[in-house]
Amino acid sequence: MAKRILLIDDDTDIRNIFAEILSSGGYDVTTAIDGEEGLAHLMKGGFDAVLLDIMMPKLDGLGVLKKIKDSPPQQPNGPVLILTNLDHDPVLDEAISLGAHKHLLKADILPPALLKAVEEAIAAASRKT
Repeated sequence: MAKRILLIDDDTDIRNIFAEILSSGGYDVTTAIDGEEGLAHLMKGGFDAVLLDIMMPKLDGLGVLKKIKDSPPQQPNGPVLILTNLDHDPVLDEAISLGAHKHLLKADILPPALLKAVEEAIAAASRKT
């Protein structure tokens, strides 16, 4: 059975490109256009990994992380990888402190590196359980 990935990003192009890369890598991808829609999916749970944009309208990535930390879903989700173009920013430190696994720079990541990062995050999470 394919691993389930939730991709939350308000940028249509990024969302479509990353969804295609992940799908071609054998993942079952669910997308959300903003933090509110993403949070609704997260609260249902069962995703093997989550790719979460930091800067979005309605509810940003930090807001999503705070809400799932304060009120975890009954069925847990796998690791959260932050999608951003920020590097060495206090926001990233806060995301990690709220439970994010790591961050990926959208502008720099190539398809093989994206797939590898997701695979490694899922593998690391499965070793913890």
